[in-house]
Amino acid sequence: MASAEQVGEDYSAVFFMDGSTVSRQMRASEFGAFLDGYVGLSDLADSDVRAVFVLISPALTIRALVFFRIYFDEEGRADASWNLPVEQLARQGAKGPDLGGGPIRLVCRSQCPESVNADELWDPDMTPGSNHFQSIRRVVDANSLKLRKIEPPSEENIPVLSAEPGSVSGSGEEAGAAADRARLAQLIREQRLRIKTLQSVHRDALSDLQRENRHELQTLRNELADVQQRFERQKLSNEQLKKRLAERNEQYLSMQEQITNEAASKDREGAAASAEVVLLKEQLDRRQRELELRDEKIVALEQENYDLKHQTPTENSVMEHLQNHSVFLVAYHPGVGHVTLPFDDIESYFRNPVSYAAERCGLNEPAYRQWLEHYENPVCCHKDEKGKSCEEPVMRVSQPSEFRPGVDDLCEHHQPVAEQS
Repeated sequence: MASAEQVGEDYSAVFFMDGSTVSRQMRASEFGAFLDGYVGLSDLADSDVRAVFVLISPALTIRALVFFRIYFDEEGRADASWNLPVEQLARQGAKGPDLGGGPIRLVCRSQCPESVNADELWDPDMTPGSNHFQSIRRVVDANSLKLRKIEPPSEENIPVLSAEPGSVSGSGEEAGAAADRARLAQLIREQRLRIKTLQSVHRDALSDLQRENRHELQTLRNELADVQQRFERQKLSNEQLKKRLAERNEQYLSMQEQITNEAASKDREGAAASAEVVLLKEQLDRRQRELELRDEKIVALEQENYDLKHQTPTENSVMEHLQNHSVFLVAYHPGVGHVTLPFDDIESYFRNPVSYAAERCGLNEPAYRQWLEHYENPVCCHKDEKGKSCEEPVMRVSQPSEFRPGVDDLCEHHQPVAEQS
């Protein structure tokens, strides 16, 4: 990055953006000091800043804009490895909108002369009310950097003699038509640029939405697995309790029978036996109540498990937006092509994408995997006695339903006898 404030005959400056407004502006020489690490910006610590390199003519009209990103570390110092040739890109930019001095040269993520630098750039917003171009133009017109304005020399009004009056009107009409074509071409370029930037913003938003969706699905799966584990542990504990209760019941019946038999011959021990029976009954009642509490816990866990499986998405969550706005996820699988995933199929798809694709093909999962192996590597799979594969190239079968294992994945030399005849 040049350290001088002028590039050739033009001025150069750097604007830092905060949304659609310019939050900080500086000359290129000041920005060079940040790049050299002499000073830092504490308010920009640990942040990825969106900035604009502005090339300004001596008449204070915008010549070129480069929308770039730069990272500031925890101490507010610019990334030392940042080395984007913004001046060179500004000279190579394609035509952009007219900001008062004719079409500018524009470099952004959707319009980059060198694709290797596209990841370090960003796209401006051209939406009315939050237009980055208009914000930058207003700041340049305000001239807070105190750039010296040099008016272009006025052209002398030299009269031109015309041979025929009609030729003047004809040339005027041609000039007007040419001006209209130029304005139309400029409008088309601006609309194309806006379409490109909107597509880029849409791709980024969709990527963020899909990433959040994957994280939310993973969280829900983890919660469901945790509930299922608790349910299994509770179920095992309940079975053990039932087993112990059955053993105690048998002991009680055995002791009751023993007491009954002994009561006839040992009246003197009747009081003690009755007390033991009462104690055992109390123990049995207590165990019975514990069993009933366990049953209630099992019913509650089963209801919780059912609610988790059939719960509606939480408010303002990614899943709710997918369901309410009829947004579908699209996946691609060989043999099926692009598959639109309805909201109700998202869980089953992420559980086993290959099985989902096989079902769409009308095959079971092993048959689909066997065809997929052939489709990705169409070679003969015959193995000799030593276990060495033939690997002779064979004709690829592009449709899973038409694939015949043991026939289409063998070369002519190893085809079955019936097929060769």
